[in-house]
Amino acid sequence: MTHKRRTYLAVFLLMMSQLAGADSVIVHPDVKVSSLSSQELRSIFTMRSTRWPDQNAIHVFVLPDSHPLHRSFVKTQLNMFPYQLRMIWDRSVYSGAGYPPILVPSIQEMLVRVKSTQSSIGYIDDNSLPLLKGVNIIEIR
Repeated sequence: MTHKRRTYLAVFLLMMSQLAGADSVIVHPDVKVSSLSSQELRSIFTMRSTRWPDQNAIHVFVLPDSHPLHRSFVKTQLNMFPYQLRMIWDRSVYSGAGYPPILVPSIQEMLVRVKSTQSSIGYIDDNSLPLLKGVNIIEIR
């Protein structure tokens, strides 16, 4: 294989791996928001924003810190590291100013919980998109 072909193959594989790891933000169908800015999304997942525009309380679902999708979501969508997000949650809880998000063990459980909890938000990998019934995808701008 020539050097040029190897380079093209490496670039192609890198692009495909990034697409395969893409994350989607999902919400319960009663959430009347179709898009969020990256800043609004970060505010929700750092528990600073606790209500939707219609004043319903936001229920945030997350995967464990060690889950590859959680690490990917926090880095790509929230532009921070998982340990930074954990420190924000811990500080808020220990100071009595807030509460942590709801931890779910798997992507399947994330779908079930977001689907069954009004005003909820979570995230999935794009490989799970065929499983989406009963939740909406939010565009991040």
